[in-house]
Order: sequence, then C-alpha cells, then structure tokens
Amino acid sequence: MTTPLSNRLADHLKKLRLDREWSLDQLATRCGVSRATLSRVENAEVSPTAEVLGKLCTAFALPLSRLLAQVEEAFTPLCRRGDQPVWTEGMIGYERRVISPAAPPLRAEIVECTLRADTEIAYAAPPVPGLEHHLLLQKGVLDIWIDDDPYHLTPGDCLRYHLFGASRFKTPRNTGATYLLVLL
Repeated sequence: MTTPLSNRLADHLKKLRLDREWSLDQLATRCGVSRATLSRVENAEVSPTAEVLGKLCTAFALPLSRLLAQVEEAFTPLCRRGDQPVWTEGMIGYERRVISPAAPPLRAEIVECTLRADTEIAYAAPPVPGLEHHLLLQKGVLDIWIDDDPYHLTPGDCLRYHLFGASRFKTPRNTGATYLLVLL
C-alpha cells in the first residue's frame, strides 16, 4: 500500500536521478543497489528499506532527514506531533519520526528513531561526510559503532560525533531502543 508521502518520495528520488542525468544503471553502480530495486522504488511499487535509503542518500550526498524534508510540506515554526512525518521500515523494525525537519533558515534537525529488540542497521558511509550528530538515548539499550569505535549507551547517555565513515546501530535481543538524533 502506498501513501502520499511514499509516492512523493518515489517521485523525488526519480527527479534527483534525472537531474543528475544518471540512468538507473549508473545510479545502481554508484549506490550498490540493483537496477530492478531502484526501478521498483522509483515507481512506488515498494517502499525503500533504511539500508536502500542510506545508500541512495550517499549517492546523492544528502542526509536522510534532508531527503525526507524535501518531500514534506513547507516550513512551519510549530511542529505538532500529529503532523510529524513517520517513516517505518517494518522488515527490521525501524521507525523514524521527523520531530523538527530540516528547513531554511534553521540549521539543526531533530529525528526520533525507534529500533525493535535484536535489530541491526549498518551504513557503509555517511550521506554527507562530516555531518555533526548528537544522539540522546531515551529508552532501552543501544550499541553503536562509529567507524570501528564501539559505544554502549543506556538511557540518558548522549553520543556526540562528526560522521565521516561507517556506522552501525544494534539493539540487544531483549530490548529495543528509542533515541533522539540532532543533526547539524
């Protein structure tokens, strides 16, 4: 089932590719996602996974939150919870709520992420190298690797970093995690 947001996302991903004058094959080579999957995503036949979106963001040099902000409504100063867009990747149990979307003239954006128990998400590279992150764990337990540096977070811990390389997020078998991510 497609939603207006997923249809806008599919259209926008296709526009980003066409603006760069890339064929599906060229984009597939740049991001490491099959041509068939990219075609199905652009035609809104499937919703992209977190991993696929991460790879596309890297190819387009956009943070995920900015990519999603580009398909959302215009800037408003008040972001009511009921109006905050939520993107869910049900196969692995990942939910992303954009609390404060990227919008000119503001620099920061705030995202709330929830991972189910026994979930792992890995990104080979950041979409925008050097982006500043502030991750505040609200609930659960979360293990994070920034490049090869491991961090074990419990509620209230804040991990601050500039992301230049690979990252990995993992929850233990018995508990999930909810965290706020501030991006600058």
